[in-house]
Amino acid sequence: MAGDSKPGQLRQIFGGAAGNLVEWYDWYAYSAFALYFGPRFFPPGDDLVAALNSAAIFAVGFLMRPIGSWLLGAWADKRGRKSALTLSVAMMCSGSLLIAVAPTYDDVGLLAPAILLLARLVQGLSVGGEYGASATFMSEVARAKWRGFLASFQYVTLVGGQLLALALLVLLQSQMDEAALKDWGWRIPFVVGAACAVLVFWLRTGLHETEAFENAVIPPGTLLQRLLAHPRELLIVLALTAGGSLWFYTFTTYMQKYLVLSAGWTKQEATSASAIALLAYAAMQPLFGAASDLLGRRTLLVGFGIMSTLATVPALTALGTAKPGVEGLALMIGCLAILSCYTAISGVVKAEMFPAHIRALGVGMPYALGVAIFGGSAEYVALAFKGAGIESGFFWYVTFMAGIALVAALSLPDTRANSRIETD
Repeated sequence: MAGDSKPGQLRQIFGGAAGNLVEWYDWYAYSAFALYFGPRFFPPGDDLVAALNSAAIFAVGFLMRPIGSWLLGAWADKRGRKSALTLSVAMMCSGSLLIAVAPTYDDVGLLAPAILLLARLVQGLSVGGEYGASATFMSEVARAKWRGFLASFQYVTLVGGQLLALALLVLLQSQMDEAALKDWGWRIPFVVGAACAVLVFWLRTGLHETEAFENAVIPPGTLLQRLLAHPRELLIVLALTAGGSLWFYTFTTYMQKYLVLSAGWTKQEATSASAIALLAYAAMQPLFGAASDLLGRRTLLVGFGIMSTLATVPALTALGTAKPGVEGLALMIGCLAILSCYTAISGVVKAEMFPAHIRALGVGMPYALGVAIFGGSAEYVALAFKGAGIESGFFWYVTFMAGIALVAALSLPDTRANSRIETD
């Protein structure tokens, strides 16, 4: 049964969440500081070209996430959730350390972006396995009555990692001039990330394995056969992720650049507003997670599908002309409130759909595919539309994918009342 009593589910949740925090800090530090280090790794050009180049490597890192999800998801279902979580954070540490010490284009020419790409590929493998393993771990250790609330802390820490990256950016912007940040200051967040990952590696070695994994019975057949025995669930997870992750990366990761390049905000204004909006967004997650325990997961997901489909074009259009301050911030927080209907329960609703013997892989693999194809490419696609002079085309693309997520939500049974975790 789910919900460990020894050493206690809260300690287990904390252990999983703390590791998740550092994993996602390391992942988002790249995006947060890309405006500063991007020009250092590529041939001289204008800011839009540098942004496109760094965004392309950001997107390529996502292509490794399905591979990481397969490898670490299979590992988690065979060797245990704890083992997979420990391995993933070790890989993230190595990727961050490589970026921290990477030579620039002025030093080694085209070898510089190749090293940056290698580091991002390692990080992609790591974070690809992290989502499925941590979503499974946190869902399995949480008791059924408050599973939505407790599992929502996966996204609290995911957003917390992004907030820490932004907070460090704000701090460095206040203490260093732009020339110093572009010259060497951008290395600081990657040094910090690698050091924190070492600490989390030690922390995760103290976690206890979940009872659901220990009691799982593996049916006959190959790993692929066991995974493909759940086609409906796999398609639902893929469709939800396609729309949900595209919305997430549009209104979080890409938003900072959108406000600078399209709305005319300064980098400091965009960074500060993003930090405040993300802080509010993180605080929303437990509220929406608790709401799913009372109202059902399906209710929230359908709400996200409807609101995101209707709001995308007007919201992005308004943000493109919004002034720095209350107007822009209110629009950002409103969009993140809509997004919370999906993200607060993203992990738990997927974990509740699969049996324990294939849960980490079933959660992680279609999620990683959806994020790699749609979420990871969001920034690059948006900038490409902008470069072609048809920026509004991106708005309609996001709207269409939100509609796909709505169809998936409508086909989903209420996993709160029909959780596979309870049958383990």
